[in-house]
Amino acid sequence: MLEKLQNIAVLANFGKKSGTLLGVDISSTAVKILQLTPTGKTYRVDNYVIRPLPPNAVVEKNISDVDAVGEAIDAALSLLKSPNKDAAVAVAGSAVITKTIEMNSALTDAEMENQIVVEADQYIPYPLDEVSIDFERQKLSERNPELVVVLLAACRRENVDSRVAALEIGGLNAKVVDIEAYAIERVYGLLAEQIGSVEDQTVAIIDIGSVMTTLNVILQGKTIYTREQMFGGNALSEEVQRRFGLTAAEAEQGMKRGGLPEEYEQEILGPYKESVVQQVSQTLQFFFSSSHYNEVDHILLAGGVAAIEGLADLCQESLSTPVTVANPFADMTLGPKVNKTMLENDASALLIACGLAMRGEY
Repeated sequence: MLEKLQNIAVLANFGKKSGTLLGVDISSTAVKILQLTPTGKTYRVDNYVIRPLPPNAVVEKNISDVDAVGEAIDAALSLLKSPNKDAAVAVAGSAVITKTIEMNSALTDAEMENQIVVEADQYIPYPLDEVSIDFERQKLSERNPELVVVLLAACRRENVDSRVAALEIGGLNAKVVDIEAYAIERVYGLLAEQIGSVEDQTVAIIDIGSVMTTLNVILQGKTIYTREQMFGGNALSEEVQRRFGLTAAEAEQGMKRGGLPEEYEQEILGPYKESVVQQVSQTLQFFFSSSHYNEVDHILLAGGVAAIEGLADLCQESLSTPVTVANPFADMTLGPKVNKTMLENDASALLIACGLAMRGEY
């Protein structure tokens, strides 16, 4: 991860195995750290911690206050109490350019690196000294068996460096910098079992975070479409704060544990759930309009908003498509430090962290 291709830092060790890694998801409002241990064909959840971030420490998935994020990671790590300091973190898909190219299959990885450095300006619209880059061999070319299809991924170095720096401040070693879409794709194997998905089904994973909604469409275990747009749970929290004169922390606690005034359910939560359904429908329409698909076979709701009671049922009824709240931990055993009820409430918000924690054994 930290090696250099001349002036280019490696973005992600896509296919190379590491040891067990902590999955660190840096979202717009929180840092989520998850520790898994492989157990046969599945995993055990050893522990996880979610720590809030100060306002504007991360803006539209870009870290604007590295020290604040690092301090949140440090605080989370002190609660996690893990001896493991090696971690995987991810950059947003919107920050990454991916291209497939064909190269001589006889080349070694080192030779491919050298050739990519020489030819990178053909594929990447940024100065090379501002870019982090990596590649992965895919499959032999269908048109010429002497060529191999290579996936090339590039990201502005500042996006990678800020995450690496935040982890270092927090006391972690960034062994892998991955891409969020690939982390979700990796965890999809667990979710497919949850919904009984078959290979030819198209599954839409709609992750509704605090400020951003991300759509990933999966077919045969691979991402065929991804899109991000501004919409999230902050709108609900801000309305609760405004209506009832609460702080952000008080509003979050009231929404999770109850105790808000009676009008919350009907006058605030109800209309917000309707707006989520409209957003999900609109997000899918973007996919349909830019592809030959006009439906998906299943929708998986993820992100903190997905845990709102009755939301999945409302989406299913309105969209006439099966909808399930994503839970990658459904078939995992839990370590003694893990509160089962809390994990069930948080599971849909831990997809990226889970995919990253799986990264060490992938």
